[in-house]
Amino acid sequence: MKPLGRYAALHGYVELGRSLGLDPVRLVREAGLDPASLSLQDRWVPAAAIAGLLERSAAEAHCEDLGLQLAERRRFANLGPLSLLIREEPNVRSALRVMARHEHMYNESLHTRLTESNGIATIRLALDIGQPGETRQAIELAVGVLHGILRGFLGTGWQPVEVRFTHAAPREIHRHHRIFGPNVAFDQNFSGIITYTTDLDANNALSDPQLRAYAQQFLGPAHIDHTATTSDRVRELIELMLPTGRCSIEQIARSLGVDRRTVHRQLGAEGQTFTALLDATRAELAQHLVANRRHSLTEIAEMLAFSTPSNFSRWFRNRYGRSPRQWRDDRSQRSGEDGATLR
Repeated sequence: MKPLGRYAALHGYVELGRSLGLDPVRLVREAGLDPASLSLQDRWVPAAAIAGLLERSAAEAHCEDLGLQLAERRRFANLGPLSLLIREEPNVRSALRVMARHEHMYNESLHTRLTESNGIATIRLALDIGQPGETRQAIELAVGVLHGILRGFLGTGWQPVEVRFTHAAPREIHRHHRIFGPNVAFDQNFSGIITYTTDLDANNALSDPQLRAYAQQFLGPAHIDHTATTSDRVRELIELMLPTGRCSIEQIARSLGVDRRTVHRQLGAEGQTFTALLDATRAELAQHLVANRRHSLTEIAEMLAFSTPSNFSRWFRNRYGRSPRQWRDDRSQRSGEDGATLR
């Protein structure tokens, strides 16, 4: 099944579309969405349809920063029930971790990663809509919303160290500078926000311990997990380091500020091994990357730190019983059949 998003992602779209001279109802219908359901924020729809609607709207309005304008109209409550819990987290770091851990509750296509090193915190946002397609506006919407949430916690005077986007700069970047500040970079290797780790230490003035307990009960124990295990941290570091070719237990231990024996011991206490986590993370990334035709199989082999494409193909076949190319073709064929059935 392709990733889903909520109609809440389009909060303010109709008003914005009209202000730009668009016919938002027509565009929503052409995207395969239901205009009458836009008010039903918690209804799930294909994330690709939302991204496609934003791209078509931006093109028709000749407005390269449409996603960013939409972000300015978003409210904290658009995160749905999760906003109750995030609002009551004791500090910004904890709120971000809860958002990342439970992002599937409001957007299955969005993937958030928070890393900290040498006093700098990096929040990376990636979007997987389940099919090839432009996502510039959706990415700018996501980064704009994240920036708005951080300003809600840290105050309107806060500015990030830098905001980055993987896509090229628009012809006019006045709105980007007005919202994010002077340090906005394009054509980067990730989209997201860089700030100081001390910002994440800031207490959440909105937090109320009693309301926090209520929010946890409301969401249920299955959704609550505030303690990142060693396995969680190692898995995140593996995912970040694999494309660099320096993903070793020694490098992981160095990033965690301990020695390799400590990592092995802590993983063992959780019933895990570094080798098993490396293989599982590779497998998860491999499925995601092979399914997305944006990358060649040679590029994927490099991103997953295989010495040669043939080694990657052999590993993939041993794990899934098919070559990466066969697996990709099978997925494409199934997607086509599903689309034909839906039509």
